[in-house]
Amino acid sequence: MAKAQILAIDAGGTMTDTFIIDENGEFVVGKAQTTPNDEHIGLMNSSKDALDQWNTTVEKEFPNLLAGVYSGTAMLNRLVSRVGLRVGLVLNKGMEDMHRMGRGVQSYLGYSYSDRVHINTHHFDEPLVPRKWTVGVTERVDLFGNVVIPLYEHEVEGAIQKLIDQDVEAIVISLLHSYTYPHHERKIRDIAERMIKDQNKNIKVFATVDYYPVRKESHRTNTTIVEAYAAEPSRETLAKLDQALREHGTDFNLRIMASHGGTISIEANELARTCVSGPIGGMVGAKYLSDNLGIKNVACSDIGGTSFDIGLITQGDLDIESSPDMARLVLSLPLVSMDTTGAGTGSYVRIDPNYGNITLGPDSAGSLVGVCNPESGIETVTVSDCHVVLGLINPDNFIGGAIKLSREKAYQAVKEQIADPLGMSVEDAAFGVTELLESQLRNYLESMILGKGYSPSQYACFSYGGGGPLHTAGYTKGLGFEDILVPAWAAGFSAFGCGAADFEYRYDKTLDLHLPEKASDEEILAAGKELQAAWDELKGHVGEEFKKNDYTGDDVKYRLFYRMQYQGQLNDLEIEAPISEFKSVNDYYTLVKTFEDMYTRVYAKSALSPELGYSITGAIVRGVVDVPLPKIPKEPLSDETPPDSAFLGTRPVYWDGEWIQAKIYEMEKLLPGNKLDALSIIESTATTFVVPPGFETYLDEHRIFHLKELNQ
Repeated sequence: MAKAQILAIDAGGTMTDTFIIDENGEFVVGKAQTTPNDEHIGLMNSSKDALDQWNTTVEKEFPNLLAGVYSGTAMLNRLVSRVGLRVGLVLNKGMEDMHRMGRGVQSYLGYSYSDRVHINTHHFDEPLVPRKWTVGVTERVDLFGNVVIPLYEHEVEGAIQKLIDQDVEAIVISLLHSYTYPHHERKIRDIAERMIKDQNKNIKVFATVDYYPVRKESHRTNTTIVEAYAAEPSRETLAKLDQALREHGTDFNLRIMASHGGTISIEANELARTCVSGPIGGMVGAKYLSDNLGIKNVACSDIGGTSFDIGLITQGDLDIESSPDMARLVLSLPLVSMDTTGAGTGSYVRIDPNYGNITLGPDSAGSLVGVCNPESGIETVTVSDCHVVLGLINPDNFIGGAIKLSREKAYQAVKEQIADPLGMSVEDAAFGVTELLESQLRNYLESMILGKGYSPSQYACFSYGGGGPLHTAGYTKGLGFEDILVPAWAAGFSAFGCGAADFEYRYDKTLDLHLPEKASDEEILAAGKELQAAWDELKGHVGEEFKKNDYTGDDVKYRLFYRMQYQGQLNDLEIEAPISEFKSVNDYYTLVKTFEDMYTRVYAKSALSPELGYSITGAIVRGVVDVPLPKIPKEPLSDETPPDSAFLGTRPVYWDGEWIQAKIYEMEKLLPGNKLDALSIIESTATTFVVPPGFETYLDEHRIFHLKELNQ
């Protein structure tokens, strides 16, 4: 019998997936509805679903677990819904309106192109910290770290007391250019903590230099506010989840997926970097799988109940953004580069009252599925309702039959809300909705690849998520991908990514080291000394984080990175250092050569501009400790013809104007080597994979389906 060792969790907006790995690297995937008010319930239901496949129970297996990794959307939802802590903000005097004014781009983040070009559609969201909880103190440091005006310490106590009197629950301190001169922020922090202690208050203080010592004041301030506003209260949620697991026999420190692609402890200092942990898991899982399969370029696509997430792996590397946006805020977080649109299987379908056309989302029924779910209370048609009307999904086998869907309710809702207003048949209206969704997703996916300067023909496409296999053919049709892969465990792929992620901490620090093309040895060694000092400082931070989980320095493998650009250019590149320590002038030239090699891959060799000189703009340290990872399945190949036991019969499916008898197969009973033609529907308890006319699919020895478009 399998002995469970690793539990990976992806608590999405609609479903909670669990990915459980045994001592041999074998795994099972479970699925259950997300329970937002108490995530532990959905987690346990999903774990039970997974362990049933091994004929065992949560009670027997959880005490065997060595590690658990969580990803979810609860923190992001708290940020989007603006239901965080009451945060006070200390800024430079004269800059008190900086946070609520924000960056101009924040007025249209998340808008369509048409809305971006019309200023009357722009607006700023309410700031996380209102003006009445913002105070200023006199102080000024320039961008070089020189003190222009010393800190007026006599103003600090009055400013802090004003915030305490207004019953704030956290205080954030952010001063201009503090990353170059951190002493003033830390002085204010110490005064605030002393006052809070003297008054017996429970208020945590966040100085930006203790969390995100990087340039760009708006980004740095926003990120530290998010740390206090959304991440800090999420610690309590994660602690409850950890406690619930322990009550079921676990004995490990729960980890959580971080934005840079590694996992960190729920006790980590910087928890804001876990805000978008769910979608990141899919990207990490895709990289782990592609590394094992020897695939260098991958277009990742994930459809869940609420969104469509896409990202690129190019030449085996995940692109990391240093200044991403999230919830209409610009931030200073290392984030795996990906794009998201509000188009999932739970997206609401409406008729635009002004133009009479169909609109999809961006809001979603999430875990309630749609009108087809009699227990949902949902009245607006969703994409899932159209699936039920068309016969694409089995209403009696949704999440293995845990929810019985009603085709009659879905049919009536589509008729009244979509078909009748458009003067169409119900089936044509439902099919049109799915075609519109797939067309939008196809355009979105293609534009992202072309926008990066590549072609789909240079990439293999990975499709996953609960809704991914249902629409894979539709959103990849005609794009000419090198290959299209759908893992049999696609529904729990983000959870798989959590299980495949390293236990890793990352710390960043801004630097301003500028060297001309023909720098002297003295200039180079001085810059190298500063770079090495930053690496040493960050290694200390990483080591301290691992100590919280009882790892010593000998357990940690450190990876050094740096950010470099030509002087005067706007964008830098993040590069892994080919040296373990900066010791000599030759080390500098090694860094320059590595930068220019990367530069020619990202841009072009003709764009090299050494005459401008070089700027080292940041130091980064990533520390990793070894943890068990899943094993990619490998089974012997069988015949092309599926076994009789996998065939479940036929079902009428409405496709492009006619009813077709689709062949239905049970995914788990298909064997490697099996080939299926159209129209086939491959069902699992967690997802449905559609092979429509014009396509065929092949199941390989790793239990990955390869979808091929015929007559391309």
